[in-house]
Amino acid sequence: MSGDFTPGLAGVVAARSAIGWIDGLEGVLRYRGIRIEDLAEHSTFEEVTYLLLFGELPSADALAKFDGDLKEARALPQGVIEILRCLPKDGHPMVALQTGVAALGTFYPQMDVTDRDGNRQAALRMIAGIPTIIAAFDRIRKGEEVIAPDSSLNHAANFIYMLSGERPDAKVTRLVDVCLVLHAEHGFNASTFTGRVVGSTLANPYSTIAGAIGSLSGPLHGGANERVLHMLREIGSADTVPGFLEEMISTKQKIMGLGHRVYRVKDPRAQVLQGMAADLFSSHGSTPLYDIAHCLEEEAARRLGAKGIYPNVDFYSGLVYEKLGIEVDLYTPLFAIARVSGWTAHWLEQLEDNRIYRPTQLYVGHNDAAYVPMADR
Repeated sequence: MSGDFTPGLAGVVAARSAIGWIDGLEGVLRYRGIRIEDLAEHSTFEEVTYLLLFGELPSADALAKFDGDLKEARALPQGVIEILRCLPKDGHPMVALQTGVAALGTFYPQMDVTDRDGNRQAALRMIAGIPTIIAAFDRIRKGEEVIAPDSSLNHAANFIYMLSGERPDAKVTRLVDVCLVLHAEHGFNASTFTGRVVGSTLANPYSTIAGAIGSLSGPLHGGANERVLHMLREIGSADTVPGFLEEMISTKQKIMGLGHRVYRVKDPRAQVLQGMAADLFSSHGSTPLYDIAHCLEEEAARRLGAKGIYPNVDFYSGLVYEKLGIEVDLYTPLFAIARVSGWTAHWLEQLEDNRIYRPTQLYVGHNDAAYVPMADR
């Protein structure tokens, strides 16, 4: 048995997949072979979700049927709402989301994952229901009435409506829709790998996705977008960016939103988001934080570009969400609304040729240690 040790499994090939492909050197991301820039410009989250789940773009009829199925699955069992009501109001929405998704597994048991139709229904139910869980918890913690889904709205607009009680205009709807498209899939990232590991045990789909949600919640993964906004606020102004960056570099601290485990150029999703953010600010008013972010990007490119450290998708997403009036601690749950499409696609793919994940370890502990009786310790 090999004694090689690769921290973080960097570069280790753990599975074959036909879902997402990344070229970190060239800054390319493709879903099922289609470039993310093309999907962001021409597609919708519903269509992209179909593409990820079924491997091809849908016909008009197939998309209409799929969209209808998603809309039918948006409503939550009342029992899940009551569970959300019992949670502490100051708890993080990601914990509430993980709780709510796991709870769905008790209302819609799907213990036999050899049942393909049942698996498909579970996937649809989670993709459709996660926005409802997030919006319901947010309103409950604010002491507001939970808003039922509106089947006349698309996935993006319905989430904003359930959150705020107001139907967003076409520009905001499209912006949120594109954000969902950009975040829907990203290869073997930590949360997707977590989901595949849990799914490889043949665990029920709700436990599988709840595991992925837990992984996404970490500040080194999906939680980074919240920390980017906190960082920009701490910087305070564009004038202080050089000093801030120098301090972070000299003390070897991580700069949130900069750098990526795969990309050595600017994240293509960040390219799209930056353009949309600039357009949003031109029509809805700018924010000083955007000026700080832009200055930080330029200064970091000058200081760190040679090391392949550029903005990732988290760098600009928080600025967009803040402008839309979304609470900071909902940024990562919003990430989950999108990424559940990729998670479920990978879960279904894992089951097609499943083998439980069981890596080995490099043991560095004691050998032949003697048991010492309690009286002699």
